[in-house]
Amino acid sequence: MYKRIRDLREDRDLTQQQLADYLNISQATYSRYESGNLDVPSSVLIKLSEFYDVSIDYILGQTNMFKRHNGK
Repeated sequence: MYKRIRDLREDRDLTQQQLADYLNISQATYSRYESGNLDVPSSVLIKLSEFYDVSIDYILGQTNMFKRHNGK
């Protein structure tokens, strides 16, 4: 999961600080999510899923299907 979070961010040329600002957390906390030193709360997973337009299952490494299903 942690590698996917980092890869999604890096693929969009975003900094940890930019994502931390979006999530309203400190850069240090976001860094701990990416490194696996801190579990990512479900509320943050939801926000990341929406931000990147990917499924939570993709972020968690449960599928390689990139896009979210929006129910439409």
